[in-house]
Amino acid sequence: MAVIYDRVALIGLGLIAGSMSLAMRRDGLATEVVGYARSAETRATAREIALVDRVCDTLAEAVKGADLVVLAVPVGAMEAVAAEMAPFLKPGATVSDVGSVKGAVIATVGPHIPEGVNFIPAHPLAGTEHSGPRSGFAELFENRWTILIPSGAKPDEVAKLRALWEGMGANVDEMDADHHDLVLAVTSHTPHLIAYTMVGVADDLRRVTDSEVIKYSAAGFRDFTRIAASDPTMWRDVFLNNKDATLEILGRFTEELFALQRAIRTGDGDHLHAYFTRTRAIRRGIIEAGQDTAAPNFGRVAEKKT
Repeated sequence: MAVIYDRVALIGLGLIAGSMSLAMRRDGLATEVVGYARSAETRATAREIALVDRVCDTLAEAVKGADLVVLAVPVGAMEAVAAEMAPFLKPGATVSDVGSVKGAVIATVGPHIPEGVNFIPAHPLAGTEHSGPRSGFAELFENRWTILIPSGAKPDEVAKLRALWEGMGANVDEMDADHHDLVLAVTSHTPHLIAYTMVGVADDLRRVTDSEVIKYSAAGFRDFTRIAASDPTMWRDVFLNNKDATLEILGRFTEELFALQRAIRTGDGDHLHAYFTRTRAIRRGIIEAGQDTAAPNFGRVAEKKT
């Protein structure tokens, strides 16, 4: 594939940034990929496994001369990072991110983006429960969606970033920030909160021992534990920065749960059957859209470094 950006700077070197680097380098989408992380341990690991072409020891060093800067840090840390790197950004460069919340990112990062620098928030809807520099793999984004928030950026720069994500295997769509945050509250944020809650309930229910929870875990509970194993710092920031949409969907969820509780208590089998039939159809739609598969890890092989 043709080079899209000469120099890409990845700020934060976890699952998403690591996978981006591996995909870009695999397909020749960038001439050079540099990376920076605040943790010296993370930087050392990234050097050891050659996660990027060059690991930088300061944020300023990483962003200087970069054509694309991607913020791959927790949403709650983005404002401070943006403020620190702003004086060193190259005129004409593009700043993007991979955060799961967009309204808060635009509100906190946007004011620090200098005039003449493009700001195009993005969100790849891809991930695993793993984190850290060793967790990335080049296939992570294949056939998964990435959402761009054009946010008034130049159309040619939006098209360039779209081409990068498509080059890494993603399907790309565009949304405004408020709609993105509502959609993700339904499809990601609230389900994660429910998973954390269900695993917490199992932990608190002392009449069921830890060994029984592990030994007799059915597929549904195992799925909850996988989701609940996600990075706690990232998800704390997601909920604090998308509280309105998450609380709205959580309220709707509670109403639905009460209706099911009433149906079970009153023996209303028709209601239960109709409800389960409708939700089963949604699952089938996800499979038909190619957004899930019975194969492990979404049918991808994670080439993890040891």
